[in-house]
Amino acid sequence: MKVEDNHLHLFQAYGIELEYMIVDTETLNVKPIADEVLKSLAGEITNEVTFGNITWSNELALHVIELKCSAPTGDLVQLAADFEEAIQQMNRVLAEFKAQLMPSAAHPWMNPETETVRWPHDNAEIYATYDRIFDCKGHGWSNLQSMHINLPFHGDDEFAKLHAAIRLLLPIMPALSASSAILDGKDTGYWDKRLDYYRKNQKAIPILTGQVIPEAVFSKEDYYSQIFDQIANDIKPHDPEGVLEPIWLNSRGAIARFDRGAIEIRVLDVQECPEADLAIASLIINALKLLVEEYFVPLEEQKKFKTESLAAIFKQVIKSGEHTVIDNTDYLKAFGLNAVDEMTAVEIWHFISRKIDRKYPQALDHWRDELTLLFDEGTLSTRILNALETNLEFENLKMVYSELCDCLENNQMLRECLEEAF
Repeated sequence: MKVEDNHLHLFQAYGIELEYMIVDTETLNVKPIADEVLKSLAGEITNEVTFGNITWSNELALHVIELKCSAPTGDLVQLAADFEEAIQQMNRVLAEFKAQLMPSAAHPWMNPETETVRWPHDNAEIYATYDRIFDCKGHGWSNLQSMHINLPFHGDDEFAKLHAAIRLLLPIMPALSASSAILDGKDTGYWDKRLDYYRKNQKAIPILTGQVIPEAVFSKEDYYSQIFDQIANDIKPHDPEGVLEPIWLNSRGAIARFDRGAIEIRVLDVQECPEADLAIASLIINALKLLVEEYFVPLEEQKKFKTESLAAIFKQVIKSGEHTVIDNTDYLKAFGLNAVDEMTAVEIWHFISRKIDRKYPQALDHWRDELTLLFDEGTLSTRILNALETNLEFENLKMVYSELCDCLENNQMLRECLEEAF
């Protein structure tokens, strides 16, 4: 999300990024051709192509491509329509390469050790340095697709409010977005296996990811001293040439970008279609508004939550998704749930959504069908597992993920596509 020097204020506009796999039309195997596709659009090798409101760009792996809004926007409904149009245009381009886009946060049978091809063009030195330090061929590097939400702030006061709210909400976000239960052709036992890999893939230098939940820092000065300066110190022995910048290396679940006045949320698996992604984004943004406005508890109470406590909940949620039973009563009270001892993660989200409806009438109206499906039938991981019906034979996997490709093309959620198919 690019923001001019005059940074936006809280909730004025948003930047959304969505990542997808490029796969062969017939086999659905990953197809590492992102550079060829971008070249066909731009007429030369490039890492970014802009068409109006949407920009396409490369990622570390050549089979992954990202689309994002070209500038911050406050109209998520229009953005969902823009994404839909851009995806359909890209699929027409990919058809010339006998390829198409595939959604969800992980390819179900890709072998990253043998199928990973790294981006070889602009910024290749950065990618090569990452690969030398971390060996970027594992699932946590080359087989993961996410949605990023960029939220603006202006100055330390707004940063403190936004960072406190995001820290509090991060642990239960995967209960909405988990879509990576299947890897290596198997049920991983995790609703969000992408995030399990994400937690561990930079363990050689632990400061880079921390505990995924960011530290309780609420000013630019403290953020630099406690995070960026520590990253710079710990990376130096591994990167004596100084190729990697601390700002790039920060891999927490939400990262502060003071250069552009934004916090980027990174814990969300990408969904099967933009309508689902933007429904989740809208719910999260409005939940953050409630927290920033101290609707449930004062800011000072939000700041007191220990990173270790929030990280413990986060680990539970990436394991069990929306079914996670949360019995941390202090956490429940932070959302006004004072009279209960435990509640599932999806029940907390349902409660928050009702509070949003009360405080901001019509805010979620456009996404009502998508959110109802999400609450009633579960995350995309749950719906994928239900569609597979415990049959993980290759042909069944291929059938379900082919349906996901149709969902993406038609901008529909999985149940709707399966109902139409059968």
